[in-house]
Amino acid sequence: MEVYVYEGKSEELVLEKVLTNLDVAEDDILIKKEKVKGGLFKGETFKFTVFKLEDIQASIKEFLDELLKLMDLDVKFETSRREKQITIKMFSDNNAILIGKNGQTLSALTSIVKQYVHNKIGIYPYINLDVENYKDKQVMYLERLAKNIAREVRSTKKEVVMENMNSYERRIVHNVLTNFKGVKTESEGEEPNRHVVIKPAD
Repeated sequence: MEVYVYEGKSEELVLEKVLTNLDVAEDDILIKKEKVKGGLFKGETFKFTVFKLEDIQASIKEFLDELLKLMDLDVKFETSRREKQITIKMFSDNNAILIGKNGQTLSALTSIVKQYVHNKIGIYPYINLDVENYKDKQVMYLERLAKNIAREVRSTKKEVVMENMNSYERRIVHNVLTNFKGVKTESEGEEPNRHVVIKPAD
């Protein structure tokens, strides 16, 4: 994975240099920023360590391919990027094994991939791993469930505590109910027992 390092007197100048030299948009890169203290007569400068998302994506595919071969799984990949999020969909003859009970294997694979990238570049990127359209279906189910509960909360004026969810699932619930009149959402509890509470709006 290629690493690009740039320094300058202000963050704006360094970013401009990065985007011009690499001929990329800001959404195509990840940046690790540092302030570098100057010597006696030199002011501080800003140091950007830059990684292209397409390189990170390729590295993840390579890593996943090796990992899944160890599990005796032959997997095809479909990748896409949007607003700095890397989405990798996996297709195999053993999707049930890839997903695991209640999506646990898929969740574990996502955690392993995030840690792998962090070990390499020191940044946790936004990664969404999916098996065919498993997560898309989960999102639709969660959104439908959240709206149904929100309607109940709005009519009964009583809060409802949802089941424990990971941060990705909680974000789906919060997002779908952001503009839902008459209710508000809050995350409560400590990981791994964190959950969303849907409450009547004041």
